[in-house]
Amino acid sequence: MDRKVLAANWKMNPTSKEEALRLAREIDNLLKDLPLTRLLFPPFVYIPILKVESLVLGAQDVFYEEKGAFTGEISPLMLKSVGAEWVIVGHSERRNVIGETDEVLRKKAEAALKAGLKVIYCVGEKLSDREAGRHVEVVERQLSFVPESEDVVVAYEPVWAIGTGRNATPEQIEEMHALIKEKTGLKVLYGGSVKGHNAKELAAVPNVDGFLVGGASLKPEEFRKIGEALTE
Repeated sequence: MDRKVLAANWKMNPTSKEEALRLAREIDNLLKDLPLTRLLFPPFVYIPILKVESLVLGAQDVFYEEKGAFTGEISPLMLKSVGAEWVIVGHSERRNVIGETDEVLRKKAEAALKAGLKVIYCVGEKLSDREAGRHVEVVERQLSFVPESEDVVVAYEPVWAIGTGRNATPEQIEEMHALIKEKTGLKVLYGGSVKGHNAKELAAVPNVDGFLVGGASLKPEEFRKIGEALTE
């Protein structure tokens, strides 16, 4: 996995399978010529139908048991059986909206790896942590729960820079990515309001091995610009 990584996290979008397939095909056509590892993380229900040429499919979450009485959960083996190769663990919305703990996230990552899935493991601090100077402490704690595996990629998501109109500076990103690489030796993606207009600046930051993109990944032309920024 020497190439840079461009990952699309569609979150709870779009609202129909027809739109999901149209969007995936358009992204596939626009990005297939770029020398990148191209990952697509749609909602669970769309994974079986999005068999497009150049996009590797993943899931936005996973449960840590293979099967059982866990209503509403999806196991790693189920994901494998419908074509998923990757899974996101610890996205800021899972941590801060759903309330998942570091202990639960480690179990999820370990279960995914055991099943043969690759993992994007997300870490990042809230605004209160950043303003109090605790950002390094918080991220180091989160990193201590990341399994040791070459099949893990870390994504740094400063929570205060996601959908808030605020952006982390290149210096702040470089500091945190260098810390993560020092602690883990793993590839590090940046995920904090990456857009077409700022992708080139962000891609030039040392130790940025790719992007985990939310809203902009639903806009094929803009997503293409972000991919181009990683390959310049």
